[in-house]
Amino acid sequence: MTAIRGAAAITGAASGIGRALAIELARRGCDLALADRDEAGLKSLTAELGTSRKISLHRVDVGEASDIARFASEATMAHSSLGIVVNNAGVALLGTFEEIDQAQMEWLFDINFWGVVHGTRAFLPHLKTRPEAHIVNVSSIFGIIAPPGQSAYAAAKFAVRGFSESVRHELAVAGSPVKVSVVHPGGIATSIARNSRTGVGVTDNARRSQLIERFETAAKTTPKDAALRIIKGIEKNEPRILIGNDARFMDLLQRFRPGTYWAPLQRRLEKMAKGT
Repeated sequence: MTAIRGAAAITGAASGIGRALAIELARRGCDLALADRDEAGLKSLTAELGTSRKISLHRVDVGEASDIARFASEATMAHSSLGIVVNNAGVALLGTFEEIDQAQMEWLFDINFWGVVHGTRAFLPHLKTRPEAHIVNVSSIFGIIAPPGQSAYAAAKFAVRGFSESVRHELAVAGSPVKVSVVHPGGIATSIARNSRTGVGVTDNARRSQLIERFETAAKTTPKDAALRIIKGIEKNEPRILIGNDARFMDLLQRFRPGTYWAPLQRRLEKMAKGT
């Protein structure tokens, strides 16, 4: 087991799962190094957390490797007991492969994949000095299944999964105290869809609105519940953390029908969108 103690570093901490994790970890006695581009959101979160824990705030664009390196240096200096790192920050991009251009795909990969890689690399030397430590890399259920219209997002989240699993195995073979969990949330009630970018080739604004509405209708799990599930996974050193009944269903369906899961899944999603 990995004990919830000392300090934790969280990217994307100003909202959604990151914010909920900060709140729940603080309640369990953790000090916090919180990173986000949204400085106002970080300050709001700090006010909510109060002064009972040591909290450091860091303006970080996880798409910039230099920002992450600076964050790791500042966070470990401010919190010598830091033993948990959560690479959570992420963005979404709506559109088919032919509707998004290369620049948009690279923008998403810089944040959703390379942000995780750079975060892991930057914090790992410090974590290896701790008696126990844990890296949590947030993928998605779209790191297990790949629906149409999500080619960039799914590719990045599949990459997070593969990267995290390989690093976990490397650390285990080396006898390292550092554990690695990869998180696969289903629909979480956050603003990620509403804040998503749209492919340059998407000309139908009604389709964007419909996709956002469908996501928000189907997103049943709260950020708090997601945070609680992640904390449980850390404590139990779970290598893969599935969040939500929808994620568990999709994971099972993919296992039973690895090459043909989309048709039955599409029918189920359409029913969910209609509330039936």
